[in-house]
Parts: sequence; C-alpha cells; structure tokens
Amino acid sequence: MSNKLSKIDFNDYKPLREVIFNSIREAIILGELKPGERLMEVQLAEKLGVSRTPIREAIRKLELEGLVVMIPRKGAYVADLTKKDIIDVLEVRAALDGLATQLAAERITDNELKDLQKITEQFAAYVEKNNLQGIIKKDIEFHDLIYRASRNEKLYQINNNIQEMIYRFRVIYLKNYNPFRDVSKEHGRIVAAISEKNPTEAQKWAIMHIKNQEYTIIKELKDSTQ
Repeated sequence: MSNKLSKIDFNDYKPLREVIFNSIREAIILGELKPGERLMEVQLAEKLGVSRTPIREAIRKLELEGLVVMIPRKGAYVADLTKKDIIDVLEVRAALDGLATQLAAERITDNELKDLQKITEQFAAYVEKNNLQGIIKKDIEFHDLIYRASRNEKLYQINNNIQEMIYRFRVIYLKNYNPFRDVSKEHGRIVAAISEKNPTEAQKWAIMHIKNQEYTIIKELKDSTQ
C-alpha cells in the first residue's frame, strides 16, 4: 500500500466523500497506488483518517471509471494497464493530436505561439533539472494549448473526456522510461512546424511524437517480460 496517501484535511470546503474519492483517484493516476495493487478498505481508512463507508463508496465510483476492478471473493484492485490498453489509448491520441496540431498551425494567434514557445523552453529547462513534476506539468500545458489553438470546441471536449486515461499513461511513461530529451526535441519540431504555418508538417510530427511513445513503451514491456 502506498505511503503517499495522507490524512484528509477536514477543513477542505468540498464534501468529504468527494475529497476521499479525489485523493484515491489521484494516487492511482499518479502511480502512487500501482496497477495490480490491492485496495484494502481498512488500511485506506486508517491512512486517510476516515471511516470505511466513504472509502467503499469511492472504490465503487473508481470501478465505474475503469481505474479499479472488483474480483469476486478477492476484493478491489487498481486496474492494470495492458499492452492493448496502451495501444488503444495511443491510437486515439495520435489521431486527436494530429488533427489538433494541424488546425493549430492554421489558427494559432501570435500570443498563443509565444506562449507555446515559452512552455517548450520551460519543459526543456525542467528536463535539464530532471524535475519530473515540472516536466509533467509543462507537457500537459503544451498539448492543452495546442488543443485550444485548434479553435475546435468539440475536439477539445473529446480530448478532455479521455484526459484521465491519457494522464495516467503519461505519468507512467515519463516516470518509468525517462525519454525527456527525446520528447523535448519532438516538442521543438512541432512548434517549428506550427510557427511556419505548415499544417501538414505539424500533423506529421504530432503523430510521430505519439508513435514514438508507443514504440518505446511496447519495447520496454516486451523487454521486461523476457
């Protein structure tokens, strides 16, 4: 069981059930509660300083989100990320990112482009410092700005609907495989294509960016099982 979870702040303005749910959910997404780890109600209640009832309710909600699986006569476990899960998510993300980046190259404003270049520089600076939290934060900002610059509300909404899957995957990828400098270079190529108002090149590099992640992770999974 993760040591990262801590007692709930009862001064939080949110309802207790929501705070507990978000605490466990964040621990799963950040990889503090690892895939395949059993969720023990008693231990979680002790760590968070609450009763078992809201823990049980949170676990049920997390099952509906696909972050937890219930195994009969065994209990609740953090859902595994299988090779198929990774491929499925990345196929969707490659298509969405490719379209968003293509549209951004056509529609981005000068101010947004300056912000995108600044985020890219900040990402690179965090890479040099090996600051994982900063790297993840700037990676999220980088892609979010591209989606906003696409000026397509439906595309932005669809992307938001799968953000939890993408975020969980992003954390595991960046945490385990340390491809920071490669990612930084790929961000640079995407920004260069957007700056040149070249939608075809922008789309190409955006898709390649995701495909490279897929290749790296599948290779790591294969090597780890040999």
